Amino acid sequence: MKQFIALCLIGIVTFSCTGGSKDSTSQDVTVQGDTIIVSSQSLAQKIKTAIVQKELHQRSFTTSGVVKAIPNQYAEIASPFAGRITQSFVRLGQKVSKGSPIFAISSPEFFETGKAYYQAKQEMELALKSLKREKDLLNNKVGVQKEVEEAEVNYELKKKDYENTLAALKVFQIDPSELVLGQPLIVRSPINGEVVTNNIVLGQYLKEDAEPVAIIADLNKVWVAANVKEKDIPLIQSLDKVEVSLVSMPDRIFTGSIYHINEMLDEDTRAVEVLIECDNHEREMKPAMYGSVKLTDTAVDAVLVPTAAILQQEDASYVLVALGENRYQKRNITTACTDGDRTVIASGLQPGEKIMTEGAFYFIDAR
Repeated sequence: MKQFIALCLIGIVTFSCTGGSKDSTSQDVTVQGDTIIVSSQSLAQKIKTAIVQKELHQRSFTTSGVVKAIPNQYAEIASPFAGRITQSFVRLGQKVSKGSPIFAISSPEFFETGKAYYQAKQEMELALKSLKREKDLLNNKVGVQKEVEEAEVNYELKKKDYENTLAALKVFQIDPSELVLGQPLIVRSPINGEVVTNNIVLGQYLKEDAEPVAIIADLNKVWVAANVKEKDIPLIQSLDKVEVSLVSMPDRIFTGSIYHINEMLDEDTRAVEVLIECDNHEREMKPAMYGSVKLTDTAVDAVLVPTAAILQQEDASYVLVALGENRYQKRNITTACTDGDRTVIASGLQPGEKIMTEGAFYFIDAR
């Protein structure tokens, strides 16, 4: 029992010497409203301050992206008619011009289309001759007005039939002047580019809804589709530069410019698709490649302070503004963004003011 009493006495003495006293820092600080007064010289020496200044700042952020071929510089070549491939005019990697032959296909449907065109053309020409003859008879007082009118109606009908068959040929990029009855259809490239896919097989039978057998693409320029989050949309309105880094070439930086910003926000990802056009003459960027996109806005004057100088209290951010004579005032601020170890101040501070940059954590609990 005596030993137990002795231990209790030792514990009471120890508590009175240590835990029973308040934090010495709190005794060195006085709070008057929003003003903190540091009365301890040793604590004051731990504090560092800096004058707030404006400087040029460029905000940037990074997002994911994927390389895409530009749609109007990309063409999937399929046959407009069912038939059998009889000849191929290209090889993989070959450069072609708009109108260059890709393959020939023998198609009964194409023969019927060509036949209908020639028949409609011939009937229109005959109707025109008949109309001219009736007009000549009327002018020479041996014709009848009614027959002229009937000839005019017949000509207009035949002309419309001809125009319809002509339009059908043009839809399939068939030049009527090169159309020869009984000859196979020559399927041509609608764009300048390079053969990037070639699945043409001689003797292969294609249905009307068959998959494309060749792909032509002009990859001198490509798009990189980046997904920009909703909060970063204002930044892309004043971009200064765009840099793209691909997963396959992390040390290679490609530059580009914004081609289009989608008007619709994706409800699932809360992001908009931004298309960035990049030069690709060296063919290093392949469609479907993944990478990262760094977007940097135009440099503007901004107030930046060390991020460590910003304190948080409830739902507000604040800094300690030096008033002189070891007096500091709590000042609520609004931050714009954080760039590394510095933060851009949107409001609450003016250039020329002095703030506490180190030692602020001593006053987090100051009341």
